[in-house]
Amino acid sequence: MRRLSSLASRRTPYPLRAATGFTILEIIIVLFLLVGLMGIILPRISLEENLGSVGRRMVGTVRSLQSMAMTTQKTIRLYVDVDRGSYWPVILDGNQEKAPTDVAWATPLSLPSSIRFSDIFTTPGKKETGRVSLSFYPTGRIDPTTLHLVDARNNILAIAIEPITGAIRMSDERIEPPKPIVIPDRVRALLKPASSAP
Repeated sequence: MRRLSSLASRRTPYPLRAATGFTILEIIIVLFLLVGLMGIILPRISLEENLGSVGRRMVGTVRSLQSMAMTTQKTIRLYVDVDRGSYWPVILDGNQEKAPTDVAWATPLSLPSSIRFSDIFTTPGKKETGRVSLSFYPTGRIDPTTLHLVDARNNILAIAIEPITGAIRMSDERIEPPKPIVIPDRVRALLKPASSAP
């Protein structure tokens, strides 16, 4: 009987090892792939806001306010406090300024502490301190403006708003506003309407 049991045990196949777990080589390959993916993904994830994300948020704000002005058929004014790094819109209703009814605009928005306004060019000129206003009209027109944002490492982001088309350009270099067109006096005389003789 003993002989039969020993023969039976020899003939039974051993279970396959692959079904019971992973080999050390398989575990090392998976860990290597995970570390490679983390090396690609983690640098792209940033917990702090950088200049590019703040610039995109400012462009989104401009587009949103332009749309709000065209929808409500009222002029919207965006106030920017250069010193505090905050901005907020108001709706012009006759001679009164009213806060927008949208909850998103209930409180002034602020730039992150590591980013500030360097300067803002508007129609009156360049402002490095104080308050600047930018108007959005019901026709879709926007006051010509160039904003320069700077981060803690002195990287710069320029946002230029074209007045007629509302096109917005972003650049990592300063954008100087276009110089006003100067009409020579000899041409100016030709542009005046001819007076009718009695």
